[in-house]
Amino acid sequence: MNGVIIFGLLIALMLTGMPISISLGLTVLSFLYLMTQVPIEAVAMKLFTGIEKFEIMAIPFFILAGNFLTHGGVARRIINFATSVVGHWHGGLGLAGVVACALFAAVSGSSPATVVAIGAILLPAMAKQGFPPRFGAGVVTTSGALGILIPPSIVMVMYSVATNTSVGALFMAGVIPGLILATMLGTTTWYRARKFDYPRMPRASFKEVNRAFWKSVWGLMLIVIVMGGIYTGKFTPTEAAAMSAVYAFFISVFVYKDMSLKDVPKVLLASANMSAMLLYIITNAALFSFLMASENIPQVMSEWILSHGLGVIAFLLVVNVVLLAAGNFMEPSSIVLIMAPILFPIAMKLGIDPIHFGVLIVVNMEVGMCHPPVGLNLYVASGITKMGITELTIAVWPWLLTMLVFLALVTYVPIISLWLPRTAGMM
Repeated sequence: MNGVIIFGLLIALMLTGMPISISLGLTVLSFLYLMTQVPIEAVAMKLFTGIEKFEIMAIPFFILAGNFLTHGGVARRIINFATSVVGHWHGGLGLAGVVACALFAAVSGSSPATVVAIGAILLPAMAKQGFPPRFGAGVVTTSGALGILIPPSIVMVMYSVATNTSVGALFMAGVIPGLILATMLGTTTWYRARKFDYPRMPRASFKEVNRAFWKSVWGLMLIVIVMGGIYTGKFTPTEAAAMSAVYAFFISVFVYKDMSLKDVPKVLLASANMSAMLLYIITNAALFSFLMASENIPQVMSEWILSHGLGVIAFLLVVNVVLLAAGNFMEPSSIVLIMAPILFPIAMKLGIDPIHFGVLIVVNMEVGMCHPPVGLNLYVASGITKMGITELTIAVWPWLLTMLVFLALVTYVPIISLWLPRTAGMM
């Protein structure tokens, strides 16, 4: 009964248009004050302890690194390299966009940042070559979602914070699914480009590919620094985030010189604003998780599911439906921080691996970022393309369908997520 009251109050507050973070905090305060004997003073302590985790420090560092890379010319050089490699295939620049999004995702950790950085450069070039606007928008909007699956990933850090799962193992687990999804999106792009005879580019010579690679190598080295450092145990994911921020600053200002020292304060301020927003959501979500635990709601739900004989296959199907539905009115950070503490204990009782479950949740968040009404990538792409959300929704459907097929694959073939972290000895 208490669970119904809590969720009813939360939904009612969100329907008023109140920000989700405030709705979470107000739900907790209202329930504790009106329905329990828990002293309100305990809330202040929980707010502090909720973000007293070393892993959370990775979030502002990855945001800062992503902003430096977005403004520092890294995206343009990655696009040039990707174009030199695959530009001569059917779809040319579109296929290069998928490759560039995958590469930029591996250095930024953010899906919207990937859409902005790649889309702002690629979409005008595609329009100039004669590609239909919808084709380019569909490619960039969906491929940009790779930013939260291919490590480093801010959403993975949030899942780790919510469930006390290893960030390093999650990062490793995202590599193979990320590559598979990039391949599937690239195949969809190639097929549609071939079907409709979209433009191709002349094949680049080995010398041109080599030149493009060396121009982009400073940005690509960030992949080696972050993943190599974590894999070899040289530093933790949080330390890797700090290293990536410093490295991104260095190459943007002193190597590529596309950003001056005068631009740095603006980037720092934008990063601080975004970090503060996410940390505020995290603190209120920690309060909500505390309320869930104190009322034994996850335990009651897991006992109900087990008593009704809901097995692993049916449970994972329900999880996907719930998360995809939540994606209709919430953004990924909020969904992970609210739903993971509720669903995670049930998954553990059913024997589902926590790393596999984390990747499944992240893939659901990817899909949610690409469909209306609150798909974040749609709004970011809308700002770049000047297309309406309805038109963008029509544009992304072939790639969105591909992502749903991939979601089913990841859900029921856990070895896709688990092979690499097991091989690396991180599990």
